[in-house]
Amino acid sequence: SCAGLRSLLQRLSFTVKYYSKHNHLQTMCPYSKIKPKKCHILDCSETACTHRTAPPGSILPCRFFSYKEGTKVPAKRKQNTSIVTSDLLHKNLVKSEQENWNDISPIYKAMTKRIKGKLEELHNMYAFNSGSPRMRFGENVYFEENGCIFLSKADDDEGDADILFSTEDLGFSDAFIQRIRISPDQRYMAISLKSENSEEAACIIMKLGHIPVVEEVIPSVFSFEWAANDVLYYTTQKNLKCQNVFRTTFTYQKHTKLVYTEEDARFFVDIYCTKDRRFLTINSNSKTTSEVWLVDCRHPFESPALVQARTTGVIYHIEHRNDQLYILSTHGEPAEYKAILTDNYIHRINLDTYCSGKENWELVYALEKKTKLVDFEMFSDDCVMFLKNAGHLYLTVISFVSHSVQSVKLPTWACEFELESHPEHTTSTCYFQLSSPVHPPKRFAYSFKENNLIEQAVQEVPIITNCHTTRLLAKSKDETLVPITVFHNKNSKELHRKPLLVHVYGAYGIDLNMSFKEEKLLLIEEGWILAYCHVRGGGEQGLSWHRDGCQHNKLKGLHDLRACITLLHELGFSQPKHTALAAASAGGVLAGALCNTDPELLRAMVLQAPFVDVLNTMMKTHLPLTTEEQEEWGNPLEDEKCMKYIKSYCPYQNIKPQCYPSVFITAYENDQRIPLTGVLQYVQKLRKAALDHVSRTSKKGNWIPNIILDIQANGSHCDSSWEHSLNE
Repeated sequence: SCAGLRSLLQRLSFTVKYYSKHNHLQTMCPYSKIKPKKCHILDCSETACTHRTAPPGSILPCRFFSYKEGTKVPAKRKQNTSIVTSDLLHKNLVKSEQENWNDISPIYKAMTKRIKGKLEELHNMYAFNSGSPRMRFGENVYFEENGCIFLSKADDDEGDADILFSTEDLGFSDAFIQRIRISPDQRYMAISLKSENSEEAACIIMKLGHIPVVEEVIPSVFSFEWAANDVLYYTTQKNLKCQNVFRTTFTYQKHTKLVYTEEDARFFVDIYCTKDRRFLTINSNSKTTSEVWLVDCRHPFESPALVQARTTGVIYHIEHRNDQLYILSTHGEPAEYKAILTDNYIHRINLDTYCSGKENWELVYALEKKTKLVDFEMFSDDCVMFLKNAGHLYLTVISFVSHSVQSVKLPTWACEFELESHPEHTTSTCYFQLSSPVHPPKRFAYSFKENNLIEQAVQEVPIITNCHTTRLLAKSKDETLVPITVFHNKNSKELHRKPLLVHVYGAYGIDLNMSFKEEKLLLIEEGWILAYCHVRGGGEQGLSWHRDGCQHNKLKGLHDLRACITLLHELGFSQPKHTALAAASAGGVLAGALCNTDPELLRAMVLQAPFVDVLNTMMKTHLPLTTEEQEEWGNPLEDEKCMKYIKSYCPYQNIKPQCYPSVFITAYENDQRIPLTGVLQYVQKLRKAALDHVSRTSKKGNWIPNIILDIQANGSHCDSSWEHSLNE
C-alpha cells in the first residue's frame, strides 16, 4: 500500500529482508565469478556493528540502506488517463470485454501452460547470461541487474561485488531501473526508477559510502546528468512532455533553480553530457527540428549558451573534443547526418561573445543515402559510428590522428547493438553488445590501436546454430526496394506450410525493435518463420526513409507492407492462411490499414496498445501529444486535404463488413498515449463489421474471426513485466 511504502522509506534504516523466494544472484548475475561480499549490518538501535552472513538459502547479502532524515517520498499515484464521453458506457464496455476474455481464455489453458513452461526455461537460460552493460570509472566498475546496482573492481579476478542499491530493499519492488549516473567524484549516484503503471519516473539520489544513504527523491524526472561533483541538472515530465530543466546542488546549502523552459509545445527537452564531460547539453527537439544549449561543466552555475538557433528541418547533436565542438547535423544536402567540426576555440562560455553559427561549420564526414546513423561515440583520438544499411550493421571509425576512416561490417546475424558506457574517453577500446530477435546479446570489443574486432567470452551461453538469417528486398508500388529480415529454422522443410509472423512499425523514424526476446527464439524452435518489414516511415534507411513515409506519404508505408508480405508468400515463406501480423503502438496504423485493404493476406493480427484512430485523435487538441504529433501525421483541423488523406487510411475510419482475420489486442488501463476508450471503440466496430459480413453471406462454413481484447489493469504504454509477457 502507499502508506506502507511511505512508512518503510521514512525510516532511518531498513529492515533486513530474507530472500527465500528467489535466489537473485543465480537468476540475474551475468558474471559467474561474482561473489558478493559479506556485509556489515548497522543496527540503528544499538551502537555496535554486528557482522552477519547472508540468510540460509540465499547468496544475496543482507544490507541496510539509510534514508536521509527529512527527505520526502512521493506517494504512488494511479494516473487517471481515460478520455471518455460517458463513464457508464466506458465501464460497461470494459466489463463486457473482461467477461469475454474470461470466457475465452480457458480454451487456451493447456497450450498456454506448455508455452509458459518453455518460455521460463529459455528465460532462465538466456536472460542474464550475456551480461549487462558496465560503466567503468578508473578501477571501479558499476553494473545493474534485476533491480540491483553492483560495484566491483576492474582487476578483481575473484569477481567480488558490493550491492550499492536494491529496489526491493528500498520498497520499490514494482519498479525497474531506467538510468544510472555516477557523479565525477563517485560520491553520488542518481538513479531513475519507473513503475510499469506509470509513464513518469522518480530520480533517487544516493550518497555512496560504507552505508549508502538516500539523499533525495525527485518525482517526475525524465533525464538527468551531473554537471559537477555535487551539481545535478534534470528535466521534469508532466503529461508526457518535458519542457523544464532544473539545477540542484547537494552542498550544505541545498538550492534548486529553474534554468531553461521550452515554450513551443512541439518540442521535447532532455539533457546529456559530452563524452569528455566538458559540457552538459540541453537538447530541445521536435520531430524535425532541434536546438542545443551548452552548460560549461567547469562553471556549472553560469547560464546556458546557445549553439545554433533552431532552423526548421535541421536536427543537430553536440560532442566536444580538444576545445572543438563536433556537430552531428542534417544541415545541407543530402539531408542526412554529417559530422561537422566548428573552428571556434572554446574558452569560457559567455552568451555575449560565444557563437558557433553554421557559417563556421566544417564538414568532416557525410553519410551515404539510405544509411541510418544508429549511434556514435566520441573518444580522445577517434569517433565511432554505428551505421545501418539495407539491414546490415557497420562500425565506422574516424581517426583524428591518422585522418583515416575504417569501416567494419558486423556479423550478418546482428540486428541490434547496445553501446556500453565509456566514462573514460581516453580508452583505446570500444565495447558494445550485438543481438537479434533470436540471438542473445554477445559482447564485442573494437581496438583502435589494432583496428580489429574481438568477440568477448563473458560466460558460457548456448550458441544459436539452427537459425538462418535471410535479407530480402521487396519492390513497392512505386518501385522502391523495401528491406525485409527473415529468420527461420535451418532444418525446416516445406517452408510454405510453416506459420509466419510478420512485424511492422513504420513511424517516427524509429527502427523496428529487433532486440533479443526469448519468445521469438521459442517460435523458431516451434517451426515458425519470423519476418521484419522495414517499411517507409521507420528509420532503418536514414532520415529520408522516415520523410518518405510520414504525413502525406503515409500510404507508402502501407504499400511497402503489402509488397513485403506478397513477396514472402511468392518466395515460399508460408501462405496467407498461416500468416499473422504483429504490431505495437503506432505500428497499429499500418497493420490496421492492411487489415482493412487486404484481409486476405492474413489469418491473424496481434496488436499491443495500438494506435488505430488517427483522425479522431489528431482532432482532439486537448490531448497532451496532439500538437507534437502533427509533424508525423499532419494537422487535419487546419488542412482539409490532410483530413481527407488521414481518413483514407485510418484503421478505425475504414472498417467495413468483410472477412477479417482474427485479432488479438492487448491494451492498458493506465495508457496515457493510447487511451483505452479508442481501443474499445475499435474492437466493438471491428467485431460488428465481421459479424455483419457473416450474416450477409449465405456460404456454409463461413470464417468467423475471433476478436479478443485483453485489458491489462497494470502496465502503461507497451510496458509489461516478464510475468505479463508470459501471459500475453
